[in-house]
Amino acid sequence: MQTSPFVLPKPVGKALGRLPALPGSMLFVTGLNLALAKQLAPDVTEMLVGKKLRLCVLDAQWAFDFEWKNNRFVACKNPGTADLTISASAYDFVLLARRQEDPDTLFFSRRLAMEGDTELGLLVKNTIDAIELPVFNAAQLHPRHVMAQAREHLMSRLAALRPR
Repeated sequence: MQTSPFVLPKPVGKALGRLPALPGSMLFVTGLNLALAKQLAPDVTEMLVGKKLRLCVLDAQWAFDFEWKNNRFVACKNPGTADLTISASAYDFVLLARRQEDPDTLFFSRRLAMEGDTELGLLVKNTIDAIELPVFNAAQLHPRHVMAQAREHLMSRLAALRPR
């Protein structure tokens, strides 16, 4: 796909970069858990345990830190270097999520960077490539949909706590 990449204006990126990191990471892992957590093979999740991952949205000056814990992704504070950092622009991450661009193409055109544990990077890339994901649908992020999912999760947790 030959389109000119959109880049967030620098003042917008600077403003977004001043937001606290943890709430953004919590929102990010919520989406990641909805999209991926149940589809990951046990051997993949075993290799993710104890690994700190970071996703950097370069033009937004955002970094999302997370790890695999208790069978799901969780946000974490990670002031140091992550085991794996994946970086790209917001536009390129949207292209990846919508399956309109291949990660290898972005990597070799220097629009996507992976730093850190090479084996972990290949595991993440190959796992995402192997999973049949639906095309990213922004409607899934509508507050009504997110709240319905949260309510459903809460109700199932409460049902598990009720005495029988």
